[in-house]
Amino acid sequence: MTPQQIFARMREQWLAGEPTYDGVGLADDVVVETPFAAPGRPTRTVGRERVLEQARAGRASFPVRFEDCRDVVIHETGDPDVIIVEYELVGRHDVTGVRASAPFIGVLRTRDGLLAGWREYQHTMAIAAALAPPPDGLTGRTGNGF
Repeated sequence: MTPQQIFARMREQWLAGEPTYDGVGLADDVVVETPFAAPGRPTRTVGRERVLEQARAGRASFPVRFEDCRDVVIHETGDPDVIIVEYELVGRHDVTGVRASAPFIGVLRTRDGLLAGWREYQHTMAIAAALAPPPDGLTGRTGNGF
């Protein structure tokens, strides 16, 4: 698969409410990095099985259902196996009903048609704000971050 096809697959997984990775197209030594992950969350995960385990656990514990992945811009690089992706995820909190969005940047690297690396830069303040309990028990509001 091309880097663009792998990103399209990731996007499909997000919008289907599935873990980002399902084992299809992952290199055995894949590296997933989130340098700005929330405290207590891993910033680097190495290896197919470990990445799959983290993806399943992360999806199960994250109380947001993604509704859209918009404003996608894919930047080609000098390396045909690497793209840089800008996008915004929109989601709704399962418990509070808060609908919010946050921007991301990802660097995706392939090798022999498999995902070899994904480095995602998240707007962690927007995410934290969206996951916080609503003031005075309000639900259904729209927020700036999910």
